[in-house]
Amino acid sequence: MEIDRTHPIVLFDGVCNLCNGAVRFIVSRDPNQNLRFSHLQSETGRALLAGVTIPTAHLDSLVLLENDAAYIHSTAILKLVRHLRFPWPLLSILLIIPSPLRDAAYKFIAKRRYHWFGRSDVCQLPSADLLARMLD
Repeated sequence: MEIDRTHPIVLFDGVCNLCNGAVRFIVSRDPNQNLRFSHLQSETGRALLAGVTIPTAHLDSLVLLENDAAYIHSTAILKLVRHLRFPWPLLSILLIIPSPLRDAAYKFIAKRRYHWFGRSDVCQLPSADLLARMLD
């Protein structure tokens, strides 16, 4: 399967309500429609993950694939906001904080996301805006 890697790709948990809400937020603030998306659970998502070196055993993160690199946890989020319209790129300044500190907060939320925000039995249907940018 040949996947177009010319755009940054966001892999997300398609059954997580928090993740789906985050993707809707991102899509509505990506003025150049530069980002592409795939569910972690999809064949495309699994194929994309197979080509990167990140721990995938207990993947509880958005994954950003950009410029032949893979980013997870808080780094993925803070690099992703650079693609959004102002003022969101300003958050990338938080990359100066050591990743273990940033990731502790990220993992705290990720561990509780299903309890706090719920989950769906199946991947949610994307909006028309998102559907045009889905790789699955």
